[in-house]
Amino acid sequence: MKSLGLIEVPSVTAAVDCLDIMCKTADVEFVTWERKLGGRLVTVIVQGSVSAVTEAVEAAVAQAVITPVSHAVIANPHEETMRIVNLSASRMNRR
Repeated sequence: MKSLGLIEVPSVTAAVDCLDIMCKTADVEFVTWERKLGGRLVTVIVQGSVSAVTEAVEAAVAQAVITPVSHAVIANPHEETMRIVNLSASRMNRR
């Protein structure tokens, strides 16, 4: 079963740090990221099995250089949720 892991932090540097921690901790893959408020809030999204995503998000929350603002694991995301994530990923790939 695929799941999504989201972590939101208050800087691009912290987001890259969290992504690095998540990818090194478990078998997850980067999907996309979103910057809001001029990059003051950055959300990183990864995907993988429920257990891998949970492990990755928990590790990033515990080890991040800056404490995350928010985080979530969505097991078996609804197709509309995936549509939003895929839209974000498609915008990233156009750059």
